[in-house]
Parts: sequence; C-alpha cells; structure tokens
Amino acid sequence: MTGENDATTHFGFRDVPESEKAGMVHEVFTSVASKYDVMNDLMSMGIHRIWKDAMMDWLAPRPGQRLLDVAGGTGDVAFRFLERAPAATAVVCDMTESMLVEGRHRAEAGAMADRLDWVVGDAMALPFADNSFDTYTISFGIRNVVRITEALREAFRVLRPGGRLMVLEFSQIPNELMQWAYDRYSFNVIPAMGQAVTGDRDSYQYLVESIRQFPDQESFASMIRDAGFDQVKYRNLTMGIAALHSGWKI
Repeated sequence: MTGENDATTHFGFRDVPESEKAGMVHEVFTSVASKYDVMNDLMSMGIHRIWKDAMMDWLAPRPGQRLLDVAGGTGDVAFRFLERAPAATAVVCDMTESMLVEGRHRAEAGAMADRLDWVVGDAMALPFADNSFDTYTISFGIRNVVRITEALREAFRVLRPGGRLMVLEFSQIPNELMQWAYDRYSFNVIPAMGQAVTGDRDSYQYLVESIRQFPDQESFASMIRDAGFDQVKYRNLTMGIAALHSGWKI
C-alpha cells in the first residue's frame, strides 16, 4: 500500500509511486534483454550505431582513460570506447543483471576482458568512490532513472576533476511537422515490432512513452549545469530525434 506522502513520478504516461518505478523499469529490461540489440537495429534502422559513433567522435577517447558507462546494458558504448583507446579501461554498470549477462556473451567482451568490468548498480547510488573515472557516459538510459537530478549528481561525484560527462538520449525534434510524423511511427510501429520480435508489446509501449516525457534539449542542459557541470553543450542528431549532451567537471 502506498503512503500518502509517497512522491510520484512517470512510468511512460502513467503516474506511479517513485518507490515502484525502479522495479518496473527493471522488469522492462529483464523482459527485452535477449532481443535488445536486435530491436535497437530494427527500431532505428541501424541509425543508433551512427549516433554512438558520433558520441565517440565528440568524446575522443584517449589511452589510459577510465570510463564508467552507466545503464551500459550489453556494452555497445564501452566496446566503442575501448576500440578507440587501446590502453583505456571501462566499467559497464547497469541495474539489470540480465542485460550485463547478454553483454558478456558478445564476442567483443571476450576480446576486451582484461580491460572491462561489469557491475550491477543504480545510477542514483553508484557503487564507486569519489573521483574514480575520467569519463562518464549514459546512452538511452537516463530517461528511465527515477530521479534524474540525483543521477547527474552521482555522475559529478564519481568523475575526477577534469572529467567529462556525455549523455546520448532521445530528444525533441524542433519542427512540429517532423515531430508529428515521428510520433506516428513511434506509437504505431515500435510497439507492434516489439510484440512481433520479443513477444512484449507493453515494454516497447513504455519505451516510446518515456521518450515523450523526457525534457527537451535546453531543459536537460540546464539540469546538467545545476548538477555542477561546466561548459555544457549539446548537439542534435538526425534532426533532434536524439541529442548528445556534454559537460565537464572543472
């Protein structure tokens, strides 16, 4: 039974108690883990790979850096980071263990095993010491966090002075007609695709709805600044369907 003072948050278009959202998100990603990479390719027609490469281009990984990839799932971003910086190391942190299990089964994980760790953890309470990482990334995950402001403060805490935050997330298209067309695709095609491929329509309905609940580019940039980051900038990708946000711990 939910207490009268229990704060609420959104789970897609539904309002739910904050105390329940993390478990609901965990159920979503546990359900889709085995088909997660396949669905990413199908939903975006492979464009998510271009977005992640653009993320690496702007991030410019360097040898010797230590990366924390939060909500890192099956390792896509960490693999790219380590490929570009052979002497670097990375930790993939995700609240859903089954996603990490899928990542460990990928061929890249075996090739990079000596430079790569997999950790179950919560973005709002990271199991790492202060000033532990040079780079913090989170891709298509921060919109699922119960309290985004707390996740951003945790990112600031675990980064070393001079460290960099980079967030890749779905965003808002600054063109009403294009946004309308994208909404029609998202709500009519993606849940049906999720049902056909994974047998789980509801999880992909939630994922589509969660995108519409996420702050626009300027609002999210302000949240990053409020968490303590400097030199905050963003770049729209594919007309603003997604956006890259960058900030530095100075």
